[in-house]
Amino acid sequence: MAEVLLIEDDPSICRGLELALGRHGHRVRIARTGEEGLCRSRSVPPDVVVLDLMLPGVDGFEVCRRLRAEGDVPVIMLTARGNDFDIVGGLEAGADDYVVKPVMPRVLDARIRAVLRRGRTGAGAARVDRHGTLTIDRASLTVARRGVEVSLTPTELRLLLVLSASPGQVFSRVQLLEAVWEHDYLGDSRLVDNCVQRLRAKIEDDSARPVFVQTVRGFGYRFGPT
Repeated sequence: MAEVLLIEDDPSICRGLELALGRHGHRVRIARTGEEGLCRSRSVPPDVVVLDLMLPGVDGFEVCRRLRAEGDVPVIMLTARGNDFDIVGGLEAGADDYVVKPVMPRVLDARIRAVLRRGRTGAGAARVDRHGTLTIDRASLTVARRGVEVSLTPTELRLLLVLSASPGQVFSRVQLLEAVWEHDYLGDSRLVDNCVQRLRAKIEDDSARPVFVQTVRGFGYRFGPT
């Protein structure tokens, strides 16, 4: 069971998702505005935040940016408009996943469970891997850069674990979607690209010239140094 903070201003959606997610075993807390959601997240940190984009006052984009600046709680975006502007904006704000309304409760439940699994599972045997200035502890699920722990979201961590488990191997976006997000829809490849950008900003000396998470043009990504 997960503690879900639902930040949504539509009363009917709130009632429906609270009941439906409750039947799936989750405990749901509701915030009707972005400001309220931020306060509730700080007072009692949830396991996952389900966040509407179009909110009164502080919108979902800004709420996500603030949540990401304050911690690594997983964030699933809800958007009524499935256009590129909303989706890309949500991902660039730091969302781990996005769901387009209307959404079946079982689909949202699956996305919640998937995003939570990313923070609990590793790739390969438990060990400490050292790659130049980067240390990856697969037992404690921690990452350090030059000896200083790096705060990664569950999705960023899972992506790094998958890539670094096979240095030099090229992973397509579809392979990464299946391994990290448990999706198989090619249109969700933006999830991969945006997560790679965020991960690079945290572990690379120069994200424009990545050493660890390298792009293989026309194919996908690979983990660099061994």
